[in-house]
Amino acid sequence: MPDLLQFAFGLGALVLGADVLVRGAARLALGWGLSPLVIGLTVVAFGTSAPEVAVSVGAALDGRTDIALGNVVGSNVFNILGILGVSALIVPLAVSLQVIRQEVPVMIGSALLLALLALDGRIGPLDGALLLGLLVLYTVFLVRQSRASDADANADFATDIGHAGATRIRLSVAMVLGGLGLLVVGAQALVAAATAFALQLGLSELVIGLTIVAVGTSLPELATSLMAAWRGQRDIAVGNVIGSCIFNILGCLGLTALVAGSAGLPVPAAVMRFDLWVMLAAALACLPVFITGRRIARWEGAVLLCYYLAYTLYLLMAAQQHAGIGAFSEVLIGFVAPLTLVAIIASLVRPPGPR
Repeated sequence: MPDLLQFAFGLGALVLGADVLVRGAARLALGWGLSPLVIGLTVVAFGTSAPEVAVSVGAALDGRTDIALGNVVGSNVFNILGILGVSALIVPLAVSLQVIRQEVPVMIGSALLLALLALDGRIGPLDGALLLGLLVLYTVFLVRQSRASDADANADFATDIGHAGATRIRLSVAMVLGGLGLLVVGAQALVAAATAFALQLGLSELVIGLTIVAVGTSLPELATSLMAAWRGQRDIAVGNVIGSCIFNILGCLGLTALVAGSAGLPVPAAVMRFDLWVMLAAALACLPVFITGRRIARWEGAVLLCYYLAYTLYLLMAAQQHAGIGAFSEVLIGFVAPLTLVAIIASLVRPPGPR
């Protein structure tokens, strides 16, 4: 019970901290003249990924590198398969042309780069510096692109803060700092509780990081995308997920590899054999869905969600060395793979959907 309460407290602090951080940072970003789409891809996406940063960095400092790496990989898999799937079940998600042409390829490229960097069995400090450098370049590019293409529209969004004066700016800064504080406290509690769960349930820290911690730290993304889909803000629902996936790899993992020291982050053999490629496959699955119809239909959302449930079940069965893991693997290969192919073909031949 104490571990459960600690986990609940940590999770609540993470969610509340991320919400306060996002609200404060969004107010500041509006004052800087950024468009709503770029705010969704950067401030909101990066802010909702702050729990992943707090947990992974904290775990790396404590020497629990399996949780640090598993949290990032598991969060990306959950973002794409779980969050997009559930959001599309609420309402079909239209996708911005910029997201299709620019952000999805960046997400896929980031996942592919991570897989290549992991081939030597670790994500070292130099790898982390490379990832962080790419994130800085990507963010600067987005900001300049937004200001160049939407100067008039951005001025309208900045009016509120411009008239509010220093008081509201100070409040926004205070919200950012307060949110960060809650994230740090919540991350420490969550990692400690998750480690206790791993020992009590007989699961490895890697499996805990890929499942419980990954879903827990992705709750801000889930809440943001579900609310955006419910309110009809479909670009934000999709952009938040794509932006968070990019930040998780380039920002969260890059920073974690740096603070881990000269040894970097060891990549477990199980992650190299399976989980990294599941993450990359999930990112690639977005291409045929997004490009052809420029939307995610409800049935496609259901397929994505079923994929995530199958992935989680496989992890749990493998961790417990369940007798049925062989048969389950055969079902995945013999049924899920052909179903994926049919879904891709169906998306390629259907008429384009509305934006």
